[in-house]
Amino acid sequence: MTEFRRLRVALLGAGAVGSQVAHLLRTHADELADRAGAALDLVGIAVRDVDAPRDVELPRELLTTDADQLIVGADIVIELTGGIEPARSRILEALNSGADVVTANKALVATHGPELFEAADQVGATVSYEAAVAGAIPIIRPLRDSLAGDRVHRIMGIVNGTTNYILDRMDREGSDFAEVLADAQALGYAEADPTADVDGFDAAQKAAILASLAFHTAVPLDAVHREGITAIDAQTIAAARGAGYVIKLLAVCERVADGDGEAISVRVYPALVPREHPLANVRGANNAVFVQAEAAGDLMFYGAGAGGIQTASAVLGDVVSAARRHIAGGTGVGESTRANLPILPVGRVQTRYQITLEVSDRPGVLATVAGILSDGSVSIATVEQTVISEGNGKPGAARLVIGTHTALEQNLGDTVDRLAASGVVDRVVSVLRVEGD
Repeated sequence: MTEFRRLRVALLGAGAVGSQVAHLLRTHADELADRAGAALDLVGIAVRDVDAPRDVELPRELLTTDADQLIVGADIVIELTGGIEPARSRILEALNSGADVVTANKALVATHGPELFEAADQVGATVSYEAAVAGAIPIIRPLRDSLAGDRVHRIMGIVNGTTNYILDRMDREGSDFAEVLADAQALGYAEADPTADVDGFDAAQKAAILASLAFHTAVPLDAVHREGITAIDAQTIAAARGAGYVIKLLAVCERVADGDGEAISVRVYPALVPREHPLANVRGANNAVFVQAEAAGDLMFYGAGAGGIQTASAVLGDVVSAARRHIAGGTGVGESTRANLPILPVGRVQTRYQITLEVSDRPGVLATVAGILSDGSVSIATVEQTVISEGNGKPGAARLVIGTHTALEQNLGDTVDRLAASGVVDRVVSVLRVEGD
């Protein structure tokens, strides 16, 4: 029987993920000790209400409402409470006491990551956050460690399961947004207030984290361009399908030329993805991250992006790594954010677009639209016109789906504004970027 050194583990939060982490720490204690080289003693679980119902039954003697007292003397602190405060203060408290921290708190890492990493460096501890992006999918450590000797050029990620579930259902069934959102809420994929998911806030936080790691540059959350999926309707989905695309909410992080140097672009928006691209076949609430690196080439990370036990898997991987550091001694692995590449505003990004317009079905409209696009330095690649209502002797209505060649985002935005004000366009239905060609 191996005699292991014992490490004290404090858990903050016992929700869907926290309760599973506690359960696995207890039921797999021997296996985890063998892998970590230390016995991981769960000394307590901080909760708001010790009597609240939980997904997993936990020993009452482990539950406490005094998180600050629980942190004292802990070797590893697992923060699964979410939000900014008091999570930030408690993580700083844990680091200052010499503990390593494991967290799944994407909002906190995206907004206060540099502060937390600096605090960890000061005491030689680590902040690990594999579970903060894409649930069970291992993506943080591959970017931070495995690809540290390579140059990542581009990341495209489906990093929000709720929006992928909605868009996938709309694509496969022809359903409308509101109908599928209601189903997602009933199934527990979407919150009662789905704003964080459908408006892209959740994906933007994850994009900031991925870009910071991939490009060794601190990326503040307000530098991430963000758009959601609420304007996507069944007709837009059908038009995409007819053109050979599927619509996905993408986090796009890329290294781009900027004059004589380099910069990065970080953005989240619904985009058209060719149906033959690997990301096009990511179904349901799954996540996937597609990485393009100079030496390694194309890499795909796919799997469950959420779920209590799935995310607990990522958390425990970080816990084992932290335990190994304690046993081996030495300082923790610091974050590499020394490249300090400039972050381009979205207006300076170039890509292809699909513009969908509703117009009057009468002579001269298409020529006027084409002239406005040409004046704005936006070149037309394809045009599809569909009559959506007959005029009965008067002009009816038609839908134009226009594919463009590569154009500058600023030019495209100004041109779409001119189209909307032109008098020949009744409505700009959507403007979608094309990614992954």
